[in-house]
Amino acid sequence: MVTGLGIISPVGNSVSDAWAAILAGKSGITRISRFDPSSFPTQIAGEVKAFDAARYLAAKEVRRFDTFIHYGLAAAIDALADSGIELDKEDRNQVGVCIGSGIGGLPLIEETHIAFSAGGPRKISPFFVPGTIINMISGQLSIMLGLKGPNLAVVTACTTANHSIGEAGRLIEYGDADVMVAVVRNQRSRHWGWGASMRLERFRPEMTTRPQPVVRGIRIATALCLERARESLCSRNTSMRESEGREFIVNSQ
Repeated sequence: MVTGLGIISPVGNSVSDAWAAILAGKSGITRISRFDPSSFPTQIAGEVKAFDAARYLAAKEVRRFDTFIHYGLAAAIDALADSGIELDKEDRNQVGVCIGSGIGGLPLIEETHIAFSAGGPRKISPFFVPGTIINMISGQLSIMLGLKGPNLAVVTACTTANHSIGEAGRLIEYGDADVMVAVVRNQRSRHWGWGASMRLERFRPEMTTRPQPVVRGIRIATALCLERARESLCSRNTSMRESEGREFIVNSQ
């Protein structure tokens, strides 16, 4: 049962805003602003806009973590809030996290390489590794909220979202957890990742000119809160979401 949703995306940083934009046919595609794209054949992408990481993290943590961790944590926190779960009333040993990313913290890896090339090893932050590795979304969320159930990070490229949700559902089915937060987070719009995409011709200019608006983003974090079905659990904040196997159907109003 899916009881909570969260999203940080090019078309909105909340479920209501993103869904309204999609229904209105609004695209989140704009010219790349995070770096100068003038040397690339394609200069547009789906970037998250107007996101304030300070709503979710202390200032020092914002500085330490790559943006993919910011987005993943934000989506997860929003999904838990949307579910109506009161963690103080839950057995936190039965509340787990399964969060994945297809590639991890490329922007911070790239920035650290530039700093190292310019100034040597002393320019490498001691927080470089925990700031870029994929499992830090699930790890940091568990630390922040005291979640002591299963804690996993999935890395299976473009199928990461399906596997994160599927593994979270399976852990509930097998009795290893009563509540699981499943998140996927991806980001590619920096020089290295974007350049690799250009070389593969995945984002050719002619692919971006279409007669109808296309909502396609490369920066996105989505989160689901999954729970074992209980008679007393009908989310107070959302309509009921039911799931079967690895196919999730969301009923929207």
